[in-house]
Formats: sequence, structure tokens, C-alpha cells
Amino acid sequence: MRPETIVRTHNLLIIDDDDALNRLLEEYLGKFGHRLTSATTAAQGLRALQQQPDLLILDIMLPDQDGLSLCRDIRREHDLPIIMLTARGDVTDRIVGLELGADDYLAKPFEPRELVARIDSVLRRASERRDRQRPNDRHVVTCGDLILDPERRTSSLAGRALDLTSTEFDLLHIFMQSRGRVLSRDQLLLKLRGIDADVYDRSIDMLVSRLRQKLGDDSRSPRFIKTVWRTGYQFVGPLA
Repeated sequence: MRPETIVRTHNLLIIDDDDALNRLLEEYLGKFGHRLTSATTAAQGLRALQQQPDLLILDIMLPDQDGLSLCRDIRREHDLPIIMLTARGDVTDRIVGLELGADDYLAKPFEPRELVARIDSVLRRASERRDRQRPNDRHVVTCGDLILDPERRTSSLAGRALDLTSTEFDLLHIFMQSRGRVLSRDQLLLKLRGIDADVYDRSIDMLVSRLRQKLGDDSRSPRFIKTVWRTGYQFVGPLA
């Protein structure tokens, strides 16, 4: 397949102190539908991870932190594919890197086309893994990366479990089932009382506020719950 026929764009991050290599890969990977962001230190890379790249390319030799320990730290907090790079040919590094959570390993120097092949392979495996893990229960409600399973009473956002109280869970379920509809405080109160929730007239706003906080939502620029002035609330989360 020729590079220009690939239309799926992936956002990649490389953490490598070789700036010349980073620039070369940025240009080369762009031909294959990948957008590459580069960082030359572990500290810069950790900040760049907040942009939630699809895949990380991580060099073992970094000026401010060993790449193996960085891989371990990243794996604790982030669920994304990792390809490790090293100038060493030591098999021990490769084994340790894989044990710490790397998905693949490539020794320098390497052909850029081989890196592309490994990136595509790792991304494909990650996609297949997510498909296997995706809930297929017909009762599961999804809005983008927000998933709620009423039968199991579980909810997650971007793959991470949400720590919701019973009432917060029920309110989120009501919102997700009523996507796009404006619900008054009285309507929400009635729906929650109908499922025996301990909710009172003045607590709806507080309950919504707590739910927003756990969703990481901003009332001024809402991703999920919009306030409709003098009326109530509207769930504006993305489509599944």
C-alpha cells in the first residue's frame, strides 16, 4: 500500500533526545498518515502525554530519566501502546522493557519503514484488544468514551472506572438516556425519586455539580452536561 492511500490519521508521541531523528521521523511518518509530536526529555514527554496520543515511541537513553523506569511510570497512569527504542543490542533491555509494559521493541539504527510497520502492527493489536473489551450487552449505554452498564452498575470514562455514588450513577443514566433533551429540575427530581433515591428539591444542583466534577466536565464549556438557564439541564455528550 502506498503511503498516500492511508487516510486514518494517528497522533503519535516520541520521547527521544535525538532532535534530528525526531524531525526526520516527523516528516517520514506524516507520509503514512501519522502525526508525530516530539519531546527530548522525560519531563517534556510526560507533559505531552496529556494530549492523549494513540501511541508512544520511547527511547531508553534520556538525559533526565532512564527510559525503562519512565515506561514503568507511564504504564501505571496511561493505557496506550508503547514502542521502545534503544541504541543497545542487549537482550536484557528488550526483556525488561517488555516486562515493564512495552508492546514492541526496536534497536537503533533502524529503517524508518520498519518502524512504520511496527507502529501499524501495534496499533492494530491495540484496536483489536479494545474491540474485545468493549461491552456488547444491549443494555450498555455509551456516549463517546463514556460507558455505563446499568445491569452491572459500572461506569467508565476513557477506559477508567468512575467512582460514582448510587444516586450519581442513576442521574448519569437518566442524562445519557435523554441525550439532547432539556430536563427541568422537577423532572430530574421525579425520575430520581421514582427509583427511590434520597433526593430533595435543593439537592439537584449540588448532585449535578458533583457528577460534573467526577466527569471532569466544565459548566462554562460543557462536554457532557449543559445548564439551560431558568429551565434545567441538557446532556450534550457525544454520540456513541
